[in-house]
Amino acid sequence: MGTVIAIQKRLAELGLDPGPVDGVRGRLTIRAIREFQQRHGLSADGLIGPATLGLLFGGKGSAPSKTDLPWYEEARRLMGTKEIEGRNSNPRILDWAAPLNLDYRSDDIPWCGLFVAHCIAATLPDEPLPNGPLSARNWRRFGRACEPTMGAVLVFWRTNRLRSPNGHVGFYAGEDEASFYVLGGNQSDSVSIARLKKDRILDVRFPATVPFGEKRTVRFTPSTDPFSTNEA
Repeated sequence: MGTVIAIQKRLAELGLDPGPVDGVRGRLTIRAIREFQQRHGLSADGLIGPATLGLLFGGKGSAPSKTDLPWYEEARRLMGTKEIEGRNSNPRILDWAAPLNLDYRSDDIPWCGLFVAHCIAATLPDEPLPNGPLSARNWRRFGRACEPTMGAVLVFWRTNRLRSPNGHVGFYAGEDEASFYVLGGNQSDSVSIARLKKDRILDVRFPATVPFGEKRTVRFTPSTDPFSTNEA
């Protein structure tokens, strides 16, 4: 059972309203989590950390894991989302822009920043987004600096480190000696995991409203797959 679905079902069993049991950690689910936390004297941050998880599932079946990185779970849920070739656009990608009040009308426009903004805003409604989130390099002003860890926002240069405004942004999924494995949008025109050289990194950021906790480094066996060189 998916993590979010298990949480939604348990909240509903307890008489709270998480909205549709659909695996999407939307505003109704976040509100239900906060209500549960308030009832039990916990910090009502809408995140499912160990304390909330233990109270929510105590003795009632198997508790899901990895619930404290909801933005990363949302990114994983969207794996495989693709652009539509030609003049049409994938409405799912366009729909991410509306709640963010962003003027985004075609998936021919680079959407890596839009993808990250959607994942953060949909699951961490109190987390401030950077101004101009469609521009990948603007994510250098997001949250707070951190070391590479599961779910962190990675910002890369693209085309030229100093002489180009182009960039790329996505989430840390792992690393090997020479590269980061990035879960992001607009990678081969889809939401996927791509291998980017470490010497392209500009910044590593983590949501300011979420406790950093323990660093989670994910080591991959060095790959012979080619590096991604152009994510637009």
